[in-house]
Amino acid sequence: MAEELNEGLLLGMGNPLLDISATVDEDFLKKYELKANDAILAEKKHKTLYDELIEQYKADFIAGGSTQNSMRVAQWFLERPNIATFMGCVGNDKYAQILKDKARSDGINVHYQYTDEEPTGTCAVLITGKERSLCANLAAANCFSVSHIQVPENRELLEKAAFIYISGFFLTVSPETIQEVARHALDKGKTFLMNLSAPFLCEFFKTPMRAALPYVDILFGNETEAETFATVNELGTKDIKEIALEISKMEKVNNKRKRIVIFTQGHGPVILAKDNTITEFSVDQIPEEKVVDTNGAGDAFVGGFLAQFIQGRSLETSIKCGIWAASQIIQRSGCTYEGKPDFAI
Repeated sequence: MAEELNEGLLLGMGNPLLDISATVDEDFLKKYELKANDAILAEKKHKTLYDELIEQYKADFIAGGSTQNSMRVAQWFLERPNIATFMGCVGNDKYAQILKDKARSDGINVHYQYTDEEPTGTCAVLITGKERSLCANLAAANCFSVSHIQVPENRELLEKAAFIYISGFFLTVSPETIQEVARHALDKGKTFLMNLSAPFLCEFFKTPMRAALPYVDILFGNETEAETFATVNELGTKDIKEIALEISKMEKVNNKRKRIVIFTQGHGPVILAKDNTITEFSVDQIPEEKVVDTNGAGDAFVGGFLAQFIQGRSLETSIKCGIWAASQIIQRSGCTYEGKPDFAI
């Protein structure tokens, strides 16, 4: 039986970034010492890049950041606003307002924390031909504190949510918040979902990741992240299926339900580890000429999955919806979509 779609059923927490996307020329990349088909964190020399991009080019604004992307895609499928709530930290500036307006227009009930210490996080998406150069300035996203979920209004939103999703990127920001939210999910019998998100997190943030893992009911990741996790945690295998099974059997504080592990592999099959059994889901090949941008594919997969799963639909349906969502997003620039999704259950 499908879950009733109440407002606030799904809560996402992560790093909100305003994506500023524009087609530029090679000279613009050279000016800021950027490379095509690359992704870096902003330095001092990139300080003026974002305003220049807005003032001199026809820039598009997209509410970005991994978890917020997943919430946006989930809302796209759900077609009813405010089913998903999102929390993260932004600055007191014009970018925060643009980000808020964009996220809310996509149906998300955003409850940002605001800081005067840093500007709102931004990511310049510089398009040259079919290649994209990403320059991210996390800024205010790094300033999230656990005090935000202790504000009565926000605590009420946490209490209301039955499903809580946090990307691994949030491990670099507020492990304390992750622990509090994870314990809340445990105490209330809620579903707690996380994502490995990036190989460097498995490597350099192993301690907070391992501290969060016992609370995780469903873990997402891709093959590269899985391999890195296996190496760092000495699982003794590089086989993705075996890694998924091993992680599913690692310590879990809620023994009423076993951990589920879901790994994507690009155009390879999606791996599901559940009840000590592996199931594979094939991925339809998108013709190379139709692939525009693979950035955001993982976020879209999670968003499609969540849209079905929070309605009480099967893991099979949820995974197939995730695959379908990712296939749509890679045919567009950035984590964007248009029209109504025509995914068939």
